[in-house]
Amino acid sequence: MLVTPRVSAMAQQVPIKGLGRFEGWRDNALIGYGLVTGLAGSGDTRRSAVTRQALRNVLSRLGTTVTDEQISSRNVAVVLVTAVLPASANIGDRIDVTVSSVGDARSLAGGTLIMTPLLGPDQQTYALAQGPLVVGGYNFESELNQQQRNYPTTAILQAGATIEASVDAAILNNDGQLSFLLDDPSFTTAQRIADRISARFGLGVASVKNADEVQIRFAGNAAGLAPFMSALENMTIQPDATPRVVINERTGTVVAGGDVTISSVVIAQGDIKVTITADKIASQPSFISGFASDVRSLVVTNTTLEVDQGSEDVAFRFPSSTIADLVQGLSQARVDTRRTISILQAMKTAGALHADIIVK
Repeated sequence: MLVTPRVSAMAQQVPIKGLGRFEGWRDNALIGYGLVTGLAGSGDTRRSAVTRQALRNVLSRLGTTVTDEQISSRNVAVVLVTAVLPASANIGDRIDVTVSSVGDARSLAGGTLIMTPLLGPDQQTYALAQGPLVVGGYNFESELNQQQRNYPTTAILQAGATIEASVDAAILNNDGQLSFLLDDPSFTTAQRIADRISARFGLGVASVKNADEVQIRFAGNAAGLAPFMSALENMTIQPDATPRVVINERTGTVVAGGDVTISSVVIAQGDIKVTITADKIASQPSFISGFASDVRSLVVTNTTLEVDQGSEDVAFRFPSSTIADLVQGLSQARVDTRRTISILQAMKTAGALHADIIVK
């Protein structure tokens, strides 16, 4: 699929809040280690010593003592629980969590996560997760027959964790300044942001520290911070547009601004297809009577090699133009997306494509 908008995506006024974030305002990762119970024989096997130990620990906290030999159920699985703590969270708020199997469980479908503390990087508990899992797949097995859809060893617990410690992001540093961090570093964009803020709040309020950072001075009191931040976020500027061509080789998608320019170039595109087919045939010896103990079956491999030169070779010339014209010409020549990607990469190497190529 080829996407070539005629107008650059950044050639318009954009709110400042869409170009980056304020330093200190960030999410935080949480992680926990727990048990999922209630599985219909699809949990960890007895070979998983970690599962048996974790189950003994849980039962001991509930006042039940069992030995290692007494635990043989496959209805339990050891899991890792992950979540994202928002930049601002209050006690009692609920967040989503992801549960992933650690052992050799086949599926977490139908399971329930036992209360699991979620820890931050400082090893403090910020949330507790518990509840029934939602699995977007299945795995059924019977007598060596198996059917699986998606990945049943990973599940989602919607609003399954409760915040136990409040978090408030600190965006003002000790000098009473804010730092705005750009997602796409650019001195031009940073200077436009600083000029726009200074024009609104006074000369010298904002200054460019680097291509990815604008420092903003706040001279008011705590009560005036929220209105000041709201005004900053909703200011609009025209950011600098960096010519880019984004290529996703897995899906065959090319996205580029229609105003990305190219120099005069001649392109020759051919196609050679090589096919190798291997057939394996088992040769079973036969005897008139009796069997020989030192005779075994023989597997014979027959290989066929085919080379297809291709019948859709093309050669064409483009004058100085835009990438939109190039893609249109390639489409008229019936060049598929995969070959278009290789052409764009070759043009970049040859210096004919004046844009950054990002391959994902």
